[in-house]
Order: sequence, then structure tokens, then C-alpha cells
Amino acid sequence: MTLNVSPVFQTAGNLEASEETLAGLDAWRSMSPLQQPTYTDEAELQDALSRLRAVPPLVFAGEADMLKERIAAAARGEAFVLMGGDCAESFADATADKIRRRIQTVLQMAAVLTYGGSMPVVKMGRMAGQFGKPRSADTETRDGVTLPSFRGDIVNAHGFTPEDRRHDPERLLQAYQVSASTLNLIRAFTTGGFADLRLVHTWNRGFLASNPNYQRYEELAQEIDRALRFMEACGTDFEAMRQVEFFASHEALILEYERALARIDSRTGTPYATSGHFLWIGERTRDIESAHVDFLSRVRNPIGVKLGPTATADDALRLADKLDPEGEPGRLTFVTRMGAGKIREALPKLLADVGDSLPHVTWICDPMHGNTITSANGFKTRRFEDVMEEVAGFFDAHDEAGTVPGGLHIELTGDDVTEVLGGAQEIDEEGLRRRYETLVDPRLNHDQSLEMAFRVAELLKAHHR
Repeated sequence: MTLNVSPVFQTAGNLEASEETLAGLDAWRSMSPLQQPTYTDEAELQDALSRLRAVPPLVFAGEADMLKERIAAAARGEAFVLMGGDCAESFADATADKIRRRIQTVLQMAAVLTYGGSMPVVKMGRMAGQFGKPRSADTETRDGVTLPSFRGDIVNAHGFTPEDRRHDPERLLQAYQVSASTLNLIRAFTTGGFADLRLVHTWNRGFLASNPNYQRYEELAQEIDRALRFMEACGTDFEAMRQVEFFASHEALILEYERALARIDSRTGTPYATSGHFLWIGERTRDIESAHVDFLSRVRNPIGVKLGPTATADDALRLADKLDPEGEPGRLTFVTRMGAGKIREALPKLLADVGDSLPHVTWICDPMHGNTITSANGFKTRRFEDVMEEVAGFFDAHDEAGTVPGGLHIELTGDDVTEVLGGAQEIDEEGLRRRYETLVDPRLNHDQSLEMAFRVAELLKAHHR
């Protein structure tokens, strides 16, 4: 997390222009936005939004601009983006230990990718805002009782009662408060010495020594340690290593929340979404005429769009024209999520049809969402080998097209859960019962995340030969 950057606020000099610009951010309201909460008390909603509009920004425009520069480097093949974290954050799990373990896991993966792939890694967490989830159905039925679907803690609670499932606008404020405390902890961890690469060994503390990839990581840590000691002996000053850049990202799903946290940058008079550094639009809400596309076209953050196996070059080009008409490097990222069985056909065709029209756009891979299955014993899960097959297909498609595989977007946790089948731990269907804790989608556990990092480092190395 970066510090000492320009704040976002309105000043008297640009107040009139600011009001006009902010008013334009309300165009989405006439577009029948999808996947939005249904609040039953308008006065309660307006009271919550009024308070939310008055709170300080969670992130600053200068930080978002810095991330844009880092993502632009990834588009040129000079860096690699690693975006990881929970499928859906919960208020209850925003504890210091759980946040620390997620950060540790991302830092460890980044160390493996940096060392193995010989390039900088742009570190982003699906953290401090990933509280909403799109759902395929508005309601859920259990034992003859039908209630609204769980849409994430920002909307309602997971318990199956009418009170739990009520769409509660007070949760918008809770999401802000939990995000603020999470960001505060992330800043402390990433600027206070915890993330110092010279402490690469200590990041394994608290994880099971019996994990299959533990020893492999320790061996890499020893190699990094030796290299750093050699450089230190040569007179290198490592003080800068005490801090790392770490950015926050989430899906910009709940538009009332995003709109209430929009602010004007005092430097430029342009609007930024201050709920996070990087926001993305999901596969379900990326239609060119959608409310989500319109809203994000009007803020200046770096943004992403998920593209599934049915996405065409026309979709990509129209989205780029709407969201990034000036072709600004680092502004737009396409996050492909094709599925292991479709990526080797769908992505090469998409890249070939786009051709050299979008050289400034960054392409990253989400190998999770296209590979969701239901196990024989009823668990929503994924197979680790399917996840890795999609990553391999992503690299192969970019190798074939002569384009740049810019990064990974994955759902992970630092906890020793059993939600994804396979990996070196060989989690089977019965093993899912041991620690299946996710509220929505299955996540890679710490060991599977490390295993992925080692395998992706090999793909990166091969791509740059």
C-alpha cells in the first residue's frame, strides 16, 4: 500500500464543475441495473447513503494512478499482476489473523513468481471491498421455505431467516467500516516491515510444516536469502525493501455503494471511485449498455472486465471504446474466465480477432470461475488440475498470438481449508467435508496457492525465453 499521495476531495475552485461531473455518475439509475439489492425502506436507504457520502475516501487518486502505471507495465510484459483473495469477504472474518494470512499467501506467491519469473509482481488483494456477489437466482428455497438469496455481507446475512436475508442498507456502512479497518491493517503490514523480503522465511510460520509445498518454498527462501546476503555484502542498501506496494480490488457490483464513495480529485477535477484502487465488472453485468459499464466509464481508476467463453472481439472492442476511449495504458484490463475445456478454443480466436487493435490493454487470467462443479456429495467445488489447465491454456494462447499474459486473478485464502479438489494434498470429495468454510465459491488454500505459484513461475520462465 502506497503512502504520501494526493488526497481526493472537493475544493471551492472546482466545486461547480465537480457537482456537474458527479451528477453524470447518476446516469446508471435509468438503466435498470442488474444484480442490485431490493431495499424496502427508501428513507432508511437514503439515510445510510447520506452518511456514506460524508465519510472520508478509503483510497486516494494518486494511489489509483500509481497502480495504473504498474498495470501498464504488465501490458508491456515488464511486470506480472497477481490479484488474490476471498471469493466474498465476510464481516466476521475481517480479523487480524485472517487478513495477515491472506496477505502472507499473496506475498509468498509473489516471491515465488518474482524469483522464478525474473520480473516484478504487482500485488493486489481481493480485499477491503469484496463483500457483494452476483447470484443466478433472486431467491433460495429450503424445505419449502423461499427467501431472498444471500448476496454477500454488504447486502444481507448468510443465515436462512427472513431477518437475515432482508436487504439492509445499514450494511453499506458496515462494509465501509470493515474495509477501512482492513486497509489500515494492510497498510501496517506492508509498510511496517512485515513484508520485508529479508523476512521471507518467517512468512511460513503458522502454516503446517507437513504441507507438500512447504519444503519447496523453504528451499526457494534460502536461495533468496543467499542472494540478498551477497548483495548486502556488495554494499546494497535494502531499506526500501521494508515496504511493498499492495493494492485493494473488488467487483464494483453494488452501485449505490460505489456512487456514494465517488469523490473528485482536487488535482484534476475528475471523479474516482474511492472504495478501492482497482474495480472490475463481472461477466453477468458487462453488457455494453449496462449500468455497471456506464458507471465505471465515468471514473478514472484502473478497471477490469471479465470475459467469458462467449465473448467476441466485437464485445472487447466496444467495451474498450466505451471504457477506455483514449487508449490510456493501464486503464483497462480484460480478465478472461473461459473454463479449462473451452479456453484453448475460445481465447486464441478472441485474441486473433482483436489483433493489434488493443496493444495498451492488459490481459489476465481468472482460472476459477469457469471451472466450478458440484461434487457427488453436494459441495460446490473446483478441481485444481482444471484451474491449472486454464492457466496453461491462457499462456499458450498468448504465446500463439504474440501477446502478453499479464497476470492472474484467483480466489484464495491463507487458511488450511478443503474446498478445491486435488493439488499436492490430493483433497478428494470426502476430504471436502473436513474444512469447507466458504460462504459462496470454493477457494484455493495456502498450499494449493503456493503450488500454483511454482507452476506459473515455470510458465512465465518459458514465455520469456
